Amino acid sequence: MPPGVLAAQPLEFLAFTLGQEEYGVDIQKVQELRGYDAVTRIANAPEHIKGVVNLRGIIVPIIDMRIKFNLGTPTYDQFTVVIILNMASRVMGMVVDSVSDVITLTPEQVKPAPEMGSVLDTDYLIGLGTLDDRMLILVDIDKLMTSDDMGLIDKLAA
Repeated sequence: MPPGVLAAQPLEFLAFTLGQEEYGVDIQKVQELRGYDAVTRIANAPEHIKGVVNLRGIIVPIIDMRIKFNLGTPTYDQFTVVIILNMASRVMGMVVDSVSDVITLTPEQVKPAPEMGSVLDTDYLIGLGTLDDRMLILVDIDKLMTSDDMGLIDKLAA
């Protein structure tokens, strides 16, 4: 695709929080939002994979992003949200502290993520979205969820 073809397209992100940080994920990947329910644990699963839930007949792995990003002990309360993602014919859930809103960003508002040896590998970032006084860490959810350290998901989905 020639450069600039997508330039005019505004991008929509679902904004969510983990700890003190605000993140964004492509709204087109979001299937639905749910409260946090009990999950069925999977033996020998990595700690960040909470387990699976049965969502209308589909077995959906649930990933706790706070554990994944080493952001302290997760607490599950009435604000905890599971973002159900639909990616490349795979459905998975992502546990986050809360969801705020849908944010539309122009390409000019998305800056490349600086290399800063942060908790989150910049390979998994689209960049940083800036809107007024807010800054969202924009996560490339496809890359993150298909990365090797999430490898169990392929086995769960099989």
